[in-house]
Amino acid sequence: MSHNHHKPYEAETELERFHYEEAAHAGELRIYTVEHMDCANCAAKVERVLNELESVEGAVLTYATKQLRVWSAEPELALSDIRAAVAREEPDWEVLSPDNGTAAEPEEEEHDLPVIAAGAAALLAALLLPHLFAGAWTAAAQLALCLLGWAVTGSPVLQKALKNLKNGKIFDENFLMCIATLGAFVIGEYPEALGVMLFYRVGEAFEDRAVERSRGSIQAALDLRPEVVTLVEDGAEREIPAQAARVGDLIRVRPGDRIPLDGVVRSGESEVDTSAVTGEPVPVRVWPGEAVVSGCVNSTGVLTVEVRAVLAQSMVSRILNSVENASARKPHMDRFITRFARVYTPIVVFFALFVAVVPSLLGGSWSYWLKTACTFLVISCPCALVLSVPLAFYAGIGAASQEKILFKGGSALEALKGVKTAILDKTGTLTQGSFAVTRVECLGRYSEAELLRVAAACERHSTHPIARSIRAAQEAAAGQSDEAAESLGAVTEYAGRGVRAGAWLCGSAALLTEQGVTLPPLDPAAGATQVLLAENGVVQGRILISDQLKPGAQEAMGQLHRQGLTTVMLTGDGPESAQAVAEQVGVDEVRAQLLPQEKLSALEALRSQRGAVLFVGDGLNDAPVLAGADVGAAMGSGADAAIEAADVVFLTADPAAIPRSVAIARQVNRVARENVVFALTVKGAVLVLGLLHLANLWLAVFADTGVAMLCIANSIRILYRR
Repeated sequence: MSHNHHKPYEAETELERFHYEEAAHAGELRIYTVEHMDCANCAAKVERVLNELESVEGAVLTYATKQLRVWSAEPELALSDIRAAVAREEPDWEVLSPDNGTAAEPEEEEHDLPVIAAGAAALLAALLLPHLFAGAWTAAAQLALCLLGWAVTGSPVLQKALKNLKNGKIFDENFLMCIATLGAFVIGEYPEALGVMLFYRVGEAFEDRAVERSRGSIQAALDLRPEVVTLVEDGAEREIPAQAARVGDLIRVRPGDRIPLDGVVRSGESEVDTSAVTGEPVPVRVWPGEAVVSGCVNSTGVLTVEVRAVLAQSMVSRILNSVENASARKPHMDRFITRFARVYTPIVVFFALFVAVVPSLLGGSWSYWLKTACTFLVISCPCALVLSVPLAFYAGIGAASQEKILFKGGSALEALKGVKTAILDKTGTLTQGSFAVTRVECLGRYSEAELLRVAAACERHSTHPIARSIRAAQEAAAGQSDEAAESLGAVTEYAGRGVRAGAWLCGSAALLTEQGVTLPPLDPAAGATQVLLAENGVVQGRILISDQLKPGAQEAMGQLHRQGLTTVMLTGDGPESAQAVAEQVGVDEVRAQLLPQEKLSALEALRSQRGAVLFVGDGLNDAPVLAGADVGAAMGSGADAAIEAADVVFLTADPAAIPRSVAIARQVNRVARENVVFALTVKGAVLVLGLLHLANLWLAVFADTGVAMLCIANSIRILYRR
């Protein structure tokens, strides 16, 4: 067990904390942005095409973030092939490389409002015309109005359909929508044909804006990256773009400003609000020589900070990147829905063809069954299904990040909902990992204050964690550093067991016994380490030292129990100490004195008995167990190896984050299931109603774009969970 006076700005741990990316392929990873994506199902198709390229070892295209991640041994060749493939599949899409400089500008909003307004005017005129005028010419005029409105409103859809048809994409939603509305014209349903195209365009516009707003809301909540920094050169100040700052530059941070880049304070003192990064509400005092991280707010004084990491490597960029990277690690539900969509559309289209032809040949009404077939064509678009699951998981990752919980992928969110047992390490997870004096017992003629002063003097030069805790307690009691060490006489240290200073012996019971000191009867020190003090061979007192519980650990265990999880502690500490902590916080089961490999064996045994397990730890020796758990979670204050091996990282190192993460995972999975069930139910119901001639094309449009919009709205509410 090691002692650490933890500071939230320890550069070597904080600045290296977010190396989350674990290469899934042998090639080099490149990340691109794909602009103008307007179809989730099309994104899934393009991803399949890219994975078939010889120059690409692996590709993941995430519609929710517009991010394309590519692994390739020849990145430049792969980029050329990718752009060519995307141009064939989706000519309007653009693959942008971050190597070109700054991020791409936001897409310009399409001017589709006038087109939609013109289509709506044509539809209104066509509906009113037969009621305002009489005569044979009204039917022809109505047809002309509807055709004109259809041509204006549906021209972008028709253009996309023709482009995709050249590439053999007969199951493209644009092509199917054109066929369905043209079929309505054939059977004389002119206003319905125009109305369906019009409301399809309206639905698409709302869907696109809903997706963009969901992306924007997550990015805005997480992206604390600065646009400019104040550079100090030769005593003068000037503003430069944040990405232009280099390691070694000096930047000025005024009160109220957010620290833009990771660095070290060179001049000035201030209090810094770290809540945006660590979630810790208490400001931290910093002074020259202290490391600071980006994203925190300078509260009081002016600071001059030497840059230690450029913008792309700073804390705020790594937090944002971890969220974006996580969305590329797709859960099983997402992959299943993508595969399902590949089958769903062809089946519905062929069923529509069957309905249009076979019943008519058997004597049914040709117009009746053709209209039913057109309804099926509109419903066949799987975008609501393909969009509903990844957007829910992306929103969940964003919501968790706002609470300082970083999920490394949707698969971790998916797995966490099914855990039955929460396995926890003790030190650094439930306890603070730092010793503190809890009691001083007088067994002779000296007072508590005198015993504490003598113990501090004996331990003055020791680096042992217990020695540091004794000195800290004495300094806190006296209000100043103790200067009495020399007055006790020559100091002899017994490694790991205690210290002799003159006539005083300070150490463990085993050391005192070894040195010939007779020990009086003592009460057991359950859960505490005892340091005995003897003067000239006579015991004068003892000091009890314990690892301190983290605030909220007991409440966190209670919440886990209310969530239906069994809690187990696995620790390398002794059974007495482990049991004492377990009783204090309410852990169900304790297994103590375990080596790292024994922890892993215990975890596997618990998994075989009880099902999926969550393991939470923070030490270097926890890395194998974190990697072996169904879901491994690391405290953000822990060792880098533990953070690397984990699926989830709690930046706050707060036990309350454990039940919060479980709650978020369950909500995300519930919303994703709701979206899938809702989309399939509505589409299935409209298919049945269509067969019964109780559904028209208007209802079919709702089953397509309307359902997609509702699924998006249901996903976005995860961001506003309380």
